[in-house]
Amino acid sequence: MLKYLVVWLMVFTIYIVFTGSIAPLTLITGLIVSIVLSITTAKYLVEDEEKLKQPIRLLYLVYYFLKYITVIELRAHMDVVKRIITMDIKPGIVRVPVASVSRYARLLVMSSITNTPGTVVVDEKNDYFYVNWIYVSTTDPLKARESISLEFERFASRIFD
Repeated sequence: MLKYLVVWLMVFTIYIVFTGSIAPLTLITGLIVSIVLSITTAKYLVEDEEKLKQPIRLLYLVYYFLKYITVIELRAHMDVVKRIITMDIKPGIVRVPVASVSRYARLLVMSSITNTPGTVVVDEKNDYFYVNWIYVSTTDPLKARESISLEFERFASRIFD
């Protein structure tokens, strides 16, 4: 039952944030849509209901989101802008080991890498991500992991593993 409530709350919150309105019709529509989506998808989205009872995971998720959209994204955007202006690029694909266990943690890491300017995950095989990187500063997988995904993995493990 908890998983349905959590999925409903998340979908409803996202719906209200993206519509940008708390008009009665919007709230009713959001309520109906989020209930239907919760009933049909919660069993697929929530693997371990016991993890939902640990509110520290939610705090890590909120902190990660805020840090990602402010500090990490800004830093990456500035780096890409600098590289475009100076044409200081050395693109290539590097192999980055990934230690996250759950598929949600891996998905969060993969999405974070791809959404960060200058890096894109192009493949995943045998506990490695293959990342197209705008400036390959190292081809050593462990050093590349430190530069590209280590911070993402720390948070993803705290949230999902």
